[in-house]
Amino acid sequence: MSAWVLGLDVCGCALLAFLLLRRYGDLAKQHRMVLLATLLAWCLCFIIVFTIPLDVSTTIYNQCVIDNHHVVSTTASRSNQTDNSSVFPTESAPKVCDKPWGYIPDGILPVFWRVVYWTSQFLTWLLIPFMQSYARSGAFSISGKMKTALIENAIYYGTYLFIFCSLLIYVAVSPQWHLSWYDLRTIGITAANTWGLFLLVLLLGYGLVEIPRSCWLASCHGHLLAKTYFKVAKLMTEKADAEENLEDVMEDVRGVNETIKYNHPLRKCIDTILKKCPVEYQEKLGRNMDDYEDFDDKRNPCPNKKSLVKLHKQVIYAVQRHNRTQVQWQILLDEAFHLEDVAKNETSSAHQFIHSFPSSQPSGWFSKYMYTPTAEWYWECVLRRWCYRVLAVGLSLMSVAVVWSECTFFSTQPVLSLFAIFIQLAERQYNYLYVQVACFITIIFLCYCVYSTVFRIRVFNYYYLAPHHQTDAYSLQFSGMLFCRLTPPLCLNFLGVIHMDSIISHQQRQQTSYTSIMGSMRVLSFIANGFYIYYPMLIVLLCIATYFSLGTRCLNLLGFQQFMGESDLTSDLVDEGKELIRRERRKRQRSEDGENRRREWREKYETRSRNSYSELRENNTSSDHRRGHSQSRREQGDQSELLQDVEPLDFNGDDPQEVEDRSRYVGGRYLSTSGSQTRIFDDV
Repeated sequence: MSAWVLGLDVCGCALLAFLLLRRYGDLAKQHRMVLLATLLAWCLCFIIVFTIPLDVSTTIYNQCVIDNHHVVSTTASRSNQTDNSSVFPTESAPKVCDKPWGYIPDGILPVFWRVVYWTSQFLTWLLIPFMQSYARSGAFSISGKMKTALIENAIYYGTYLFIFCSLLIYVAVSPQWHLSWYDLRTIGITAANTWGLFLLVLLLGYGLVEIPRSCWLASCHGHLLAKTYFKVAKLMTEKADAEENLEDVMEDVRGVNETIKYNHPLRKCIDTILKKCPVEYQEKLGRNMDDYEDFDDKRNPCPNKKSLVKLHKQVIYAVQRHNRTQVQWQILLDEAFHLEDVAKNETSSAHQFIHSFPSSQPSGWFSKYMYTPTAEWYWECVLRRWCYRVLAVGLSLMSVAVVWSECTFFSTQPVLSLFAIFIQLAERQYNYLYVQVACFITIIFLCYCVYSTVFRIRVFNYYYLAPHHQTDAYSLQFSGMLFCRLTPPLCLNFLGVIHMDSIISHQQRQQTSYTSIMGSMRVLSFIANGFYIYYPMLIVLLCIATYFSLGTRCLNLLGFQQFMGESDLTSDLVDEGKELIRRERRKRQRSEDGENRRREWREKYETRSRNSYSELRENNTSSDHRRGHSQSRREQGDQSELLQDVEPLDFNGDDPQEVEDRSRYVGGRYLSTSGSQTRIFDDV
């Protein structure tokens, strides 16, 4: 049973990670090692999240077995002491401990957690940073890319080594601590979890407010349409910058391509750069091999390999950015057209959803039989907004419960954490299914708040997760690195919130296998008793700042345009986006009209051609029959005439060879190879 549960858990997490990678990454063009590292990092993080509820229910069952064993041993000892007495004290009977669904026997989870945790830490601290620099390098060989990655990560690895040595010296100097391998491992885990918790609180404080608010605003159609206009105006500017940047880079490539001739040693590097250019630019540039002109270093000075590496890196970045903006532009246009269609159909009395432009994708059975125009109208114009509002209210209640529990989970007497109260009530009744469901819902909500913030944030063009296969390799690996650093402290924080971490709850009880792998945080008491308990309280301040949009206002003041309803700049961008959408709608409408006219003419021409061809075929068939009969009669008449008119050979006439020669040569020119001068077109 345990192998089946863990196998299903791992397969489900792998499938979820693959679907996300398929949505954001380009499986056909990106490097296989980049895709594999990102897939493995996401999959390991999802495995940790989905396995924690099983660990909690297994720990509660083990605690029940230990309590029953303690009750039985206590009862037996007291019965031995009072065997001569006629009155026995009242003892509580041992409770029946049923194994929960998904019970995992002892010894399996510790090994499982060690493999998953240390693999994820190896990825996030060693392998992925190296592969990020490797993927961004513009070198033309594997050794060159590896050298660039090592140089770029020297400062990165040196910083972590300095921090670890500082903590090591701190522990070694302290007289009350004896340095051991277990303590060194705990120090490393504590340092990693401290870094992750610091970033976790920032992301969680943003997500707890922004996710419910986004769901509520999604029910307001006017707000969605205005924000879409705002995005269109911003994306148009970014699209123009990307096109201009690509033109500048292609101009540099053209100059280098004309300078370096076919016989130059660096010509292979130029060919590699040309392969990364768009197809239309490849046709314009081509290979400069005019008359196989030899390279002359004195007459045509050329760039060195270092400048070509830099140009190669610029080409990769410019092409990726240009392709991303082009795809996002088309997607945003479709979204804006759809929202405008919803606004028009809201006042329709026919209750039939009408699209301005027909979908290019063929309609399946779901669109034909289930999602009909009537059903689409009721969903888009009536039901959608109410579903979003109900979901927003539910998410708001969950956010309030999380904030309250994060601020009060250190209190064990009385228990103030709401999630700890729910788990303890289910634990007293040994309702393992409720325990697993409650843990699953809580940790999934926490992970969604954190992970969705990771997918939403954008650090200029340095880090940006763009859907529809438009995320570059660096951003994919950066997200995998963040996931591996955020997930372990997130799960530890969750176990502390439900009072399953004995270090925080200060209770003598069975520990989960996950917390046993993390080690005892008492090695660094100022972190275990201070930072881990009181730092999560900053979520309150972060939630307040997010609710009043302080970060958005600060970015707007710094010159980064953000959507703010009361801002004049926002209103100008909304008007600009509305005009751009109106222009694109007219352009697409003209294109649709032209396509319809061409289709109509094509259908008419095909019908007329088909009719003409059938008539022509019938006429040809009848004429062939008539011609066949007349030809057969003519051949029979010719044969009989030849047989009747045959004459004997005249030996007194001209020589046949002389006759043939005269017929062939007249006036020194070749005339004919046949002696017959009549009916010369019969073979035609």
